[in-house]
Formats: sequence, structure tokens, C-alpha cells
Amino acid sequence: MNPITILLGLAALGYGLYTAWARRAKPEQFGKLAPMQKAWGEGRGQLLHVVAYTVVPIVVGIVLILSGLAGASFF
Repeated sequence: MNPITILLGLAALGYGLYTAWARRAKPEQFGKLAPMQKAWGEGRGQLLHVVAYTVVPIVVGIVLILSGLAGASFF
């Protein structure tokens, strides 16, 4: 078990879950969403924003937590 890797995973997972919650509760908080929608279009910009700031951190967090529990080290 590697506690540093697990902590990094928990931080990434927490960030992803926070952005998922904030997307519903405080959508005005996302300053990068409007420029992404302007550059990529309404639908694609929203999709890219969700993937980059919610899905990827959640997946990375889960992978890091499982890796840390298995003994792998991030550093």
C-alpha cells in the first residue's frame, strides 16, 4: 500500500466529484466553459469540458487509488 498515491487518487476523485456537483449547483462558476463552447460549439464545448474536468479526474482518481492499494508508487 502506498499512501501518497492513494492520497493523490483521493484528491483527483474529490475534484472530479466536486466539479460534477458544481456543474448542477453553480454552473456560473466554470469560467473556461464559455470559451470552450465558443471555440468548439455549444455541444462539443460542453462535452469536452465535462470530459476534461469531471470524467478524467474521476477515472484517474480511481486508477490511482487502486494502484496505491496494490502497492504501486506514483513517484
